[in-house]
Amino acid sequence: MKAAKFRFFSANIIIVFTLFALCALVFYPTVDAASTKNPAYYNGNRDSDFISVMINVYGGTEFIEPMLEALTSRGVTATFFIGGCWADDNNDTVKAIRDAGCEIGNHGFFHRDHGKLGYEKNLEEIVVTDKLLTEILGEKPSNLFAPPSGSFNDNTFKAAASLNMLTVMWSKDTIDWRDHDGPTIFKRATTNAEGGDFVLMHPTEATAKVLPQILDYYAAVGLKVVSVSENLAL
Repeated sequence: MKAAKFRFFSANIIIVFTLFALCALVFYPTVDAASTKNPAYYNGNRDSDFISVMINVYGGTEFIEPMLEALTSRGVTATFFIGGCWADDNNDTVKAIRDAGCEIGNHGFFHRDHGKLGYEKNLEEIVVTDKLLTEILGEKPSNLFAPPSGSFNDNTFKAAASLNMLTVMWSKDTIDWRDHDGPTIFKRATTNAEGGDFVLMHPTEATAKVLPQILDYYAAVGLKVVSVSENLAL
């Protein structure tokens, strides 16, 4: 009799804990995601026809205007991940990016190697940049964070998650910061392009010149250029 009661009690305890765990997964997905090994987003919805151009900015100010012209003239948008120390010296350009209808994300303040930083330093880089961008724009930027050079560790994810921010990487890299060749950049941005892709670029002379061709190619193959947030259906 005692054994039967114990089994009944144990079964109920298991059920209660199982229900609690399921509720935690449903109502607290951010906490669960932060505990995974790599919760970064490398692409959006693969079943869509969306593709995103993500432009990481710590320089190349003079090339941003022609890139914005290429985007706006085609009625599409990109996500600019902006470095804080650059934004501090280029307030008007930050506003111009926003006014062109583009999304603004966080790219840290000093282009540090986040993979070598502890939690507090990871947090500081993100928070200071977020506050600066909010001050410049008069509104908060997106909740997207792209770690410089794609470098991260668990502290990076935890810091971003504590601020309810998503860590974003890429699925295609044009490596335009190193290879200043239009045809090469075009090839890397378009080869096997598919729905959900995040295509990484930077404001360089070669990229600014070839961006119109890249955007026209996406349109020709039926891909719609949208912000990273829209690609993630946020």
